[in-house]
Parts: sequence; structure tokens; C-alpha cells
Amino acid sequence: MKNRKLKDKENGEKINGSESIKMKKNKKRLGGRGLSLEAFANAKSKRDFYNPALIKKKKEFYKNAKNVKKYKKLLKQQSQQHDISLAISPLEEENETEDGSTMSMKNKNNKNHGIPSLKELYKQKHEKKERTRIEMVALNEAKMEEREKAEARRKSAKEKMFKKTQAGQPVMKYRIEHLLETIEKSTRN
Repeated sequence: MKNRKLKDKENGEKINGSESIKMKKNKKRLGGRGLSLEAFANAKSKRDFYNPALIKKKKEFYKNAKNVKKYKKLLKQQSQQHDISLAISPLEEENETEDGSTMSMKNKNNKNHGIPSLKELYKQKHEKKERTRIEMVALNEAKMEEREKAEARRKSAKEKMFKKTQAGQPVMKYRIEHLLETIEKSTRN
């Protein structure tokens, strides 16, 4: 009998009407008590109670409406600026002739040189790309030449360092020169 009570306590079952530790942890993990049957039925019957898809649609709708409002505001500002420029430009373009009639300074055959055409923009863009490409190629070639020179210097230094006499002893002349060069470089810096 005593053994049975100990096992019940270890398993976490109800003992003397009080909740066990295990049940408390489960309730805490699940967020307290569940919904009552009535509350659950009401929640299910209301379609728009909590529907993530509808909430997402509403958010998207308001976001789009906000963007449309910004766009319309921008268009309105641009049209106002355009109206102002049109109000100013006719005064500048028209001149009075000798007989008192007004005459436009621009001919219909003349193109508007203030706004570059798409073809010109295309050419400018490609010229700029070509210039940058040529600069990059020149830069890469200079780097490659520098790398090759450095590699040749290292190779010749390595050959000198590993030179041996007929007896198999290392030639100390090159090693001492190398040591002196490194000491001179360090004293300069």
C-alpha cells in the first residue's frame, strides 16, 4: 500500500483532490483552461471571428489604397508644376512682330532639344558602360603584370636561396644578401 502511494506521487496523478505538478504544467503549456463548449460553438458559427486569410486581404487592401493615394498625390504635384511651366513658357516663346501680331519662336519642324531622345540616352548609357569596361580590363591587365613580376622575383629569390655548392653545401652569399635586404627594409620603416 505504501509503495502504491509513492508510485502515484511520482506519476503525477491526483492525490487527495489536489492537482498534481504534471497537470499544472500541462495547463500552463496549453494556455490555461480550454474554451467552454458554448464559447467554442459560438466561435465556430461566426465565420469572420478569426480568419487569417481575411485579415491578410484587409491588410493588403489598405496597403494598396495607401500606395494609390501617394501616387495620385504625386501626379497632382507634377501636374501643378507642369501648369506653372506652361504658364511661364508661352510668354517667353511668343514675340510680337512689326505689325503687332504674335509669332511663336519655335517652328513645328524644330525638335525640342531640352529633352534628350531615347536613342541618345541609349548611346550615352552604352558609351559609359564601354568606358567602364575598358577601364576594368586595363586595371585587370595591370594587376596581372604586377602579379607575374612578383612571381618572377619570388622564383629567382627561391632559386638563389636553394643553390648549393658542388659539395652539397648551401651557398651562403645569397642568404646573407637576403638577410641584409630585410634588415635594411625594416630600418627604413
